[in-house]
Amino acid sequence: MIPVCRLEDLPAGESVRLDLEPPIAVFNADGELYAIDDTCTHQDASLAEGWLEGCLVECPLHAASFDLRTGRPTCLPARKAVRTHPVSVLDGTVWVHVESAQPVPATAPHATAAGQGSAA
Repeated sequence: MIPVCRLEDLPAGESVRLDLEPPIAVFNADGELYAIDDTCTHQDASLAEGWLEGCLVECPLHAASFDLRTGRPTCLPARKAVRTHPVSVLDGTVWVHVESAQPVPATAPHATAAGQGSAA
């Protein structure tokens, strides 16, 4: 587990970037916490710098959108999913659980999967 920040330092609608290899972005989407790889699969932009709307984050470069629950793109130009990572809160600290061998999910645009989020 990697510590991210205190829960109060990540208010709803905000994100934080972890400078790991690869970088990871942690989002507070209306009280649910999600972590995904921070690099857009279309053209290497930081998704932590994108726009958050519900459980979707829009890439700041070309408006590709990703579902924070699954990592899957929801529109073009991105076609490849980003990895998701479990998040937990322990004693007021946000933690991300990084699994180095975690596979990238398939890119079916309307497939559903269980969320990786954690209630804040």
